[in-house]
Amino acid sequence: MGSMNIRQQARIKRKKRVRKKIYGTPQQPRLSVFRSARHTYAQVIDDTVGRTLAAASTMDPEAKSGPKFENKVEAAKFVGKLVGERALGKGIKKVVFDRNGFLYHGRIKFLSEAAREAGLIF
Repeated sequence: MGSMNIRQQARIKRKKRVRKKIYGTPQQPRLSVFRSARHTYAQVIDDTVGRTLAAASTMDPEAKSGPKFENKVEAAKFVGKLVGERALGKGIKKVVFDRNGFLYHGRIKFLSEAAREAGLIF
């Protein structure tokens, strides 16, 4: 962890703590969320085989082709809705939410609420 700043190191520490408990199964995969300074990413993961079953991000063509988002929270809502729809399309209804060491606040919170509205249960 040498080249990371203190905040990144703290997040990685929280992530490890959270991941001790959270594990995605084929019946209930893990909805993992990541936010960078510019973008927001979400993926639904089956940890038994380490496979991503559905994913969405602000980098997706759907996000790029649509109108510009007013702010990052709006973008996160869009990503949450999109990942929810894609997971439901693959027959995934129940997931376990992995905030990935981020605080459940702001973008992370709005993404998860949008995914719930799209029909995911967690």
